Formats: sequence, structure tokens, C-alpha cells
Amino acid sequence: MATLLKNCKIYDGTGADAFMGSVLFEDDKILEVGEVDESKAEKVFDLGGKSLASGFIDIHSHNDWFCIKEEPMKYFAPFIQQGITTFVTGNCGCSAIGFDEAGRENADLFGGGIFHFGGTTGKYGNIKDFNAACDKKMPCNAATCVGHGSARAAVSGLEARDLTPDEMDRMLGIIEDNLKNGAAGVSLGLMYEPGLYAPTEELKKVAELCCKYNKPLTVHPRAESKYSMSYDKLFGRSHLLRAEDELYEIAHGTNLKLQHSHAIFVGTSSFKDVDEFLEIQEKLRAEGVDAMFDIYDHDVGVSVITVVLPPWYQGMSKEERKKPINKIKLWGLITATAKLLGFGFDDIQVAYIGEGYEEYEGYSVHELAKKYGKSDLDMYLELCEKSNFKGRVNQGPYISADIIKRFEHNPNCLYMTDAWVEDYGVQNPSIYDCFPKFLQDSLKGTGDTLPNTVRRMTGANADRFMLKDRGYVKPGYYADFTVFNEDEILAATPNQTHAFGIDKVFINGKLVCDENVLDEEICKTSGRALVV
Repeated sequence: MATLLKNCKIYDGTGADAFMGSVLFEDDKILEVGEVDESKAEKVFDLGGKSLASGFIDIHSHNDWFCIKEEPMKYFAPFIQQGITTFVTGNCGCSAIGFDEAGRENADLFGGGIFHFGGTTGKYGNIKDFNAACDKKMPCNAATCVGHGSARAAVSGLEARDLTPDEMDRMLGIIEDNLKNGAAGVSLGLMYEPGLYAPTEELKKVAELCCKYNKPLTVHPRAESKYSMSYDKLFGRSHLLRAEDELYEIAHGTNLKLQHSHAIFVGTSSFKDVDEFLEIQEKLRAEGVDAMFDIYDHDVGVSVITVVLPPWYQGMSKEERKKPINKIKLWGLITATAKLLGFGFDDIQVAYIGEGYEEYEGYSVHELAKKYGKSDLDMYLELCEKSNFKGRVNQGPYISADIIKRFEHNPNCLYMTDAWVEDYGVQNPSIYDCFPKFLQDSLKGTGDTLPNTVRRMTGANADRFMLKDRGYVKPGYYADFTVFNEDEILAATPNQTHAFGIDKVFINGKLVCDENVLDEEICKTSGRALVV
């Protein structure tokens, strides 16, 4: 049965100006775009002049962990309501895939301290089994990267050491097997265990595999601030830029598709690094590296509570951590870093510590220290211990409105959310309205043009990750659509824990959301597992 969406302003994903017309589709494929004979359709939606784009594509997601949930709906609902139909998952090195049979016993170490296999239909070590487990059993489409951190954990656990030659071969074999069989790329998470233990030479070997299969390497770098816990020396070159230097070392001299994940600048003193960050990006591109980056439209982000703990402290035993000399060293390093960074314990909001500790949620570490009569560091370490070093925090400033505006005009910047729905605690605001905020920026004149803004969340994202027949409103492409009301988007007040301006969402030809109301029955089978 053919369906017609008529009387709509079409943004086709190419960056070209919008045009008034209609879209005819049948089952999950687009048949015609432009002037369409209405008699060809058995079902007609008059969109009343609203805007239509291909379904939005979130290229930095961790929803692979939720694709395989026994009940996945709630984890996708707010994303669909903001117009997202497709995800690129498995980012930051911690994918739900990436183990062989010998490494299955280590799979519970995956997740970077944030994600886990609880409530899933199983554990699937490779992309073939993973895709079979979630295809047509989830609301949205998903392409999945294989995480270097997951593959490393599979062969050596979370040990703070170099891999043996045999472990290296086995890890690279796991990664290559997934790239051969449909993974969307490889992800690095160099601030999380065990990625933070990987030397540059190991990462070069991973990058070589990405070049071999012409797939992106997405990277959460070692540092995203002027000062961090990733480097011993506080002074000298900004840690954020040292991390960029490492990416240059990994990529230069290659044709690598290097995707810098969530370009953020944590702490106000890091904002001045933006110019050199962009210079390094341009230098790589001038040398033949396909370097790009992505952003979200919020100034806070989510991370594990250990994000400000140095690797040497995390690698210690419980007994070593209790030694006064180590605590003094930690106190001195964190205190100096916070002062130099312009980011401290008052900027770390507790999102979740664990069951029974709800009283801490929504407060900063500094507020809790004051409330309980402790030093900031003692409160912080207590929270780490209570959460078994797996607590969750929201923190900022990660970026400024001026930097977001600047990046929105950079042709090598793409859009994403880096958000996921948590079962408990304070949520990341990006789950609600990140993509509508980008549209609003454009309509207000601070962002890029609306055609280019739509492209950065549709066609350009599909191109970047080679998502076949997705991202464009063209005949032969999949019938993923987001219908939005430009007037409502312009007039809306953002950051209200709900989406705005999204009228209808179609996934693979199925109307899954109409005027913010989800069809949960259809959503059970609307999503496809994408093979790249």
C-alpha cells in the first residue's frame, strides 16, 4: 500500500534549498519525490506546509547496550520524539560487542563502568550475532562500531599493562572480524579502562585496520580539558592538545577516517584551545586524513564518577589507595588541576550513585561535602567507594554557546547526542531536545543555514558512516522521515525535559510517532540492524 506525504517543505539532506512537494513511499522505500500524482497513493497525509527531512541520524550513541534489552522501548522513546530514527552505536571504546568465545568470561567488564548486560536478551560477541538478535526487535535503526576497549578487555581484562604479542594478535583479530562482517567502524575510549592503558603504537595498529576496511575510527581522546588526570605533568602544553597530538601521531600519513567524538573543552580555561584544535584538524585534512568531529547542543555532559581520577590511582589496589602518601599525592594533583582548569567539585553533579543513595542525586560534590561536613575530596572519594567506582555524574561547562555557534558553521562538524536513558537518577538533557535545539539555532540565525543544519543530522551523517540508502529524501532510499514545524521550533523554550516542534516520525515506512504520541506496538519491530 503506497502512502503519500503531501504539501510539505522538503529538505532532501544534500544541503540544497528546501522545496515544496510530496513524497510517495511503499513499504519501507521511497518511490517518488516532488510532484506526485495523488491517485497513486492509497493513504494520504496532508502535512499542511510543515517541513520534512530524512529521519535524523545520531552518529555518537551508546544505544547498542539498549538495542538488546528485553524491553527496549523506554530507552528509545525520547530520541524518537526529537526526530531521531537511526543511531551509530558502540562508541567510546565500550561496545556491547567485541569478544570471542575465550573472552566471553570477560564480557561483564565491558561498558566503561556505565553500561552492563542486565535485562538484555543475551551477550553477543560479534556483529553478526548482535544484529541478528536486535533486527526488527527494536524501535530504531542501529549501526554498531566495535569498541577497542571491549576487544582489549576480552583478551586481557582491565589490567594496566601493555598487551603481549599473542594478546595483541587476538584483539586485532576480534576487531577485524567485526569490520569484515558489518561493523560501522572502530571506537576508542582513551579516558576509560582499559583504553587508557593502550600505548600509541597499539592504537596505530587499530587505525590500520580502519584504513584497510575504509571505516571510521571514532575517538574519545585521552583528555578533553587543559589539565587532566591522563598526564603526569600539569604544566606545559595543554592536555587537550597533547591528546590531539596523539591523534595526529596515529593518523598522519594515512587516509584514515578519523572522527573526533564529542569535541568538548571542559573547564573555562580550556576554551582557548579551540583555535589550535581546529588547526590540528585542518592540518590532518591537508595531509590527506579524513578528519571530522561532532558535537551536541548542550553545555553539560555525562560521565563516570572516576573521570577526574588519574589512571595511576585507579590502577591501585584498595590497600594502596588507603596509604596516606597516595591520598596526599591525589589531593595535591586534583586541587592544582581544579584551580588551573576552572572546573572543580562544584561543577560535578551527582546523577546516580546506587540504590539507597538517592539523597545524593542532583547535588554537586561540593554541595554534598558542605552538607555532610567533609572536605570536597573526602566526599568525592566516599561517593566513588559507595558506587564501587561506577557512579554517574553530569558535569560542565563542557563547552560554551559561542563555541557551539562557531562549530555549527564549520563544514567538518556533524551532530549527535552522546546520550542514553538511565533507569535511575538524573538524566542527560540531550535525550530530550538536542536535535531540535540545532534546528532552533539555525532558525534564530546563530547556527548554519537550515538546509545545512538538516544535512549535518541526515545525509552527511549517513555518508560518514556509509549507511546505505539512508539520510536522503530520494527515490530508492528508506522511508525514514522526520516532520517538523519551523514556527513551533523557533518559538519553543528549550531544556524543558521534552522535545519540541517534531510533528511526525516514520521509521522504515511506519508511522511511529504522531504529534508526540508514540505507537509502542509498531515500535516493537520498526528498527533495523544495519550492516555497513
